[in-house]
Amino acid sequence: MRLTERIEAFLRLRNAIQKELDEVENGLFIIARNENSWFTPDSSRSSFEGLIKILEPKKLESWLSNYAISDINSNLEVGLMMAGNIPAVGFHDLMCVLLSGNRVSVKMSNSDSVLMSWIISQLRENGFTDRIGVEPFLKGKDAYIATGSDNSSRYFDYYFGKYPNIIRKNRTSVAVINSDQSDAELQELGKDIFTYFGLGCRNVSKLFVHKDFDLTKLLDSLEPFQSVADHHKYFNNYEYNKSIFLVNSTPHLDSGFLLLKEDEQIVSPIATLYYEYYNDESDLRSKLESNADKIQCIVGKAPDMIGFGKAQYPSVDDYADGVDTMSFLTQLK
Repeated sequence: MRLTERIEAFLRLRNAIQKELDEVENGLFIIARNENSWFTPDSSRSSFEGLIKILEPKKLESWLSNYAISDINSNLEVGLMMAGNIPAVGFHDLMCVLLSGNRVSVKMSNSDSVLMSWIISQLRENGFTDRIGVEPFLKGKDAYIATGSDNSSRYFDYYFGKYPNIIRKNRTSVAVINSDQSDAELQELGKDIFTYFGLGCRNVSKLFVHKDFDLTKLLDSLEPFQSVADHHKYFNNYEYNKSIFLVNSTPHLDSGFLLLKEDEQIVSPIATLYYEYYNDESDLRSKLESNADKIQCIVGKAPDMIGFGKAQYPSVDDYADGVDTMSFLTQLK
C-alpha cells in the first residue's frame, strides 16, 4: 500500500466509527461493557469521539507531512503490547505503525479486546489484511512498543530491551487552579477528572491549588458529575477509600461521590483527588518540574497548558510520555 492508500484506509475507518456513533443503542458498545464493566457505552462513545477528532483528514495529512514516510511497505514487524485501562487506548500506536508502512503484531489487553478487534477488522477490510497480526505472545519482532505500569515496564524491558523499543510507565495528569477560577472552568474540569472514571493517564488525579482558593467552590461545581456514583465499581472504590480516611482520622473533603485529600503524591486512588497548595507562580513551576516524569498533561489557563475539559481529546501529534512514536517508527532499519 502506498501512503495515500494507507491514509485513505484510515479515513474509511473514520466513516465506520461515525456510523457507530450515530447508533442510538450501539450493540458494539454494549458488548464492550459486557467484557469490561468499566467500559460503559458513554465511555466507549467518548473514546470513539476522540478517534474522530484524531482522524480529521486535514489534520491527519498535516501531521504526516512532518515525517519522511516511505511509499513502499516495510517488511519490519513491530510488536505492540496494548494497555486496556480505557476504551481503544492502543489505537494511536496501531495507527502510527501502519501509516509508517511497517507491519504490526498486536497483543491486545483482555480488558479491551472487543473495541480493538472491531477496529482491526475494519482496517483489514480496508487494505491492511496482511499487515496486522494478533498474537497471544510477541516474540521475534524487529521493534516493540509496550504500555503498562511501572511494574510491567520492568518485565517489558527485560524481554524487549535488546530491540528498538518504546516502553511506557505509569503517568497521570494534573490541573492548576488559580485564585479566581470561574465556575464554568471548574465544571469543565469535571470532564478531565471523571471521564473514564479517572482510569486514564490523561485523567486529572492531582490539583495544584492557589493558597487563596476556596476548595468548597470546586465541590459545588462538580455536582453535575455525581452520576459516576451510579457505577458500582466506582462507588465501591469511593466507599472503601472513605472508610480508610475515617478509620485513620485522615482530614479530607467529601462531596458524596468524590474525596479530596491534601497530599504531595501525584497519583490518587479511584474516586479520590489529591490536592496541594502553591503560593505563587515560582512555587507552582517548581512543584510541576519536580514531578515532570510522572505527568502526562497539565490542565489550566496558562498558554503551555491544556484547556479545562480538553484533556481527553489529544491532538494527533500529542504523543504519550512525550516520545514521538512516528519518528521512532520511520527511523527503524
